[in-house]
Amino acid sequence: MPIDISDHPEGSVLSVRAQPGARRNGIVGEQAGALKIAVTAPPDKGRANDAIVEVLAEALGLKRSQVELVSGPTSRAKRFLLRTLTAETLRNKLRTLLDV
Repeated sequence: MPIDISDHPEGSVLSVRAQPGARRNGIVGEQAGALKIAVTAPPDKGRANDAIVEVLAEALGLKRSQVELVSGPTSRAKRFLLRTLTAETLRNKLRTLLDV
């Protein structure tokens, strides 16, 4: 199942499945149409969300300010706005990251 990516006037929106409390931070793969990201931070006071922003920014070569949580702050299913990154560019970067 392809990862859900949609165009946005400021860039693109990416569906993410969070896995807080993991052993290490990183992109794990794809799960149910979302990019699965594991973070060591607990799901407490938005700490896991901040960690996911950091993982995404680093993996995609963006500044932290270009990555914004747009929905799902307390859910494992989240959506992030990635500014200046078109949906097509994002798909290509994810293909490279996931070796698909």
